[in-house]
Amino acid sequence: MKMKVKKVILKNESGIHARPASEIVKIASKYQSTINLIANGKQINAKSILNIMSAGIKSSSEIEIQCDGIDEEMAIQELETAFNNNFGEQ
Repeated sequence: MKMKVKKVILKNESGIHARPASEIVKIASKYQSTINLIANGKQINAKSILNIMSAGIKSSSEIEIQCDGIDEEMAIQELETAFNNNFGEQ
């Protein structure tokens, strides 16, 4: 089975700070799949708030979401939606 990959552009003006990071972790942690974000050439475990926060992902960054596992389809859709909705921020 091939892993699911989606590219998104981070629209959030303040980049990924605590609230969006915890939102990503909350979503990713619901799924059994392995979920990584690729940003700035780094692979980031989407279930680790420390990894996400320390990656310093800025606004307008292109982020690749990678999901691999039995529920990868639902996981990638929910994460893509969260990114596209700017994590509920303006």
